[in-house]
Amino acid sequence: MESEAGRQEMRMRGGILREMRWCLVVAMLGIWLGVAMTNAGQTFRESGSGQSGTPKPALLVLNKADSELVIVDPGMLKVVAKVKTGPIPHEVAASADGKIAVATNYGAHQDGATLSVIDLGSQKEIHRVELKNLVGPHGEAFGDLIGPHGVQFFDGEAWFTAEGSKKIARYDPTTNRVDWVHEIGENRTHMLVISREGHTIYTSNVNSDSVTAVVASADKVKWSNTVIPVGKGPEGIDLAPDGLEVWAANSGAGTVSIIDATTKKVKETLNVATKHSNRLKFTPNGRLALISDLGSGELVVLDARTRKEVKRLKLGKSTEGILIVPDGSKAFVAVSGDNKVAVVDLEKLEVTETFETGNDPDGMAWAQ
Repeated sequence: MESEAGRQEMRMRGGILREMRWCLVVAMLGIWLGVAMTNAGQTFRESGSGQSGTPKPALLVLNKADSELVIVDPGMLKVVAKVKTGPIPHEVAASADGKIAVATNYGAHQDGATLSVIDLGSQKEIHRVELKNLVGPHGEAFGDLIGPHGVQFFDGEAWFTAEGSKKIARYDPTTNRVDWVHEIGENRTHMLVISREGHTIYTSNVNSDSVTAVVASADKVKWSNTVIPVGKGPEGIDLAPDGLEVWAANSGAGTVSIIDATTKKVKETLNVATKHSNRLKFTPNGRLALISDLGSGELVVLDARTRKEVKRLKLGKSTEGILIVPDGSKAFVAVSGDNKVAVVDLEKLEVTETFETGNDPDGMAWAQ
């Protein structure tokens, strides 16, 4: 007969085995849950269907056809949130502190009449600013056909163009109102760029084949216009980092007009053989100028000093918006016809990868 001591030892062994089996089950369950959660997180990041916290810095992309602003983690190249805007937004700018963004709702046929103000922390549109019938401090009215388009933050306020109204204006997010309107008087005032000290604003006027230099008095109370004839259909425009030149990409001529910022006159015209130039951006060090060619789907890279073409990259269908990161290491280029954004290494001058944000991406901004 089995002794009591033997039976007790068997019971102890059985208990140990049951405990080991239970621990194994728990461990396997933990591994399974971990894998499931990782997969779910990956799916979330790839689909952008949910909301995640806004990264710092963040890449902001407008999907025109979806009427939305997309917040992208620029390191992971993943969509973390999507925020609805007004109809067909074209351009976006972020405040210096990275807290808000302002998108210009252009509309389907230059008939947009609002700005979308988006809180990037809560990822919500907090204001839809109506522009119809707004009147500036000197009685300037927007009218009914507005088409807000180019936008840039300067000194805490968002300055923007109104194509249909032939005006530029300024929106103050602290008061939630447009507090300044200025008449340009040229057709399709499209994009704008502001000098470092804020005393001069340059606009590209597509259908008037001109650039307007809007110069402020010392106290910034009075502003005067100098109209500068350029090539046919200027769209993309940028001010060189040293402030000495303004470059305008002429969409209908395949050229770039180089304007002397002191004399306010064209001093040189470059033939860059583009089919439809869309945007032009300088790298932060002023060494390169990038031009997106909507017609050919290419990104044209110029040496800003020698004025020579360095490279021409084929990106896809309809290249549009360009965003160069502050350290100048790479550029994001919207390839609207393919519903993707290309990442271009500016040292190697090659595309490293692409990612999707939605339908018809275009204007972009960098939120610090």
